Amino acid sequence: MEREEVRRYVNEYCHLRDVQTATYELYARKHGLTAKELFVLDIIWFAPDGCMQSDISERLSATKQTVSAIIKKFWKQGYISLTESETDRRNKIVRFTEAGMEYTRKIIPPAANAEIDAMAELDGKDIAELVRITALFSDWMAKKFSEIPREY
Repeated sequence: MEREEVRRYVNEYCHLRDVQTATYELYARKHGLTAKELFVLDIIWFAPDGCMQSDISERLSATKQTVSAIIKKFWKQGYISLTESETDRRNKIVRFTEAGMEYTRKIIPPAANAEIDAMAELDGKDIAELVRITALFSDWMAKKFSEIPREY
């Protein structure tokens, strides 16, 4: 395929990605959150035994400082508790408090259901293909971007 044709597909794909990102941003804003804060709540929600801050950072490809600031915000609001990990005292296990569960219950399950409902509109084979191709493209993106030399 010619580079110019590939460029058109890249632009189209980027537009679709931007639509998805905007959907999350708009939903987060409805609840007074940023998309990153929404994603942190989502990760904690689906980790009933709690999760480590480092796992959240890795999952979101976010800096530890970014995740720490978000966690601190929710901690100050009384939505999460932090306990030292028995295996790594530098790392904290993040869990919802009762207030956090109540707060998040109104935000994350409806969003998760909307994602499931949207994907369920696709045929099973299309879902598998979407995930397979997105994984391939994501891996290639990470590889190609990592090969760009630093200029500073």
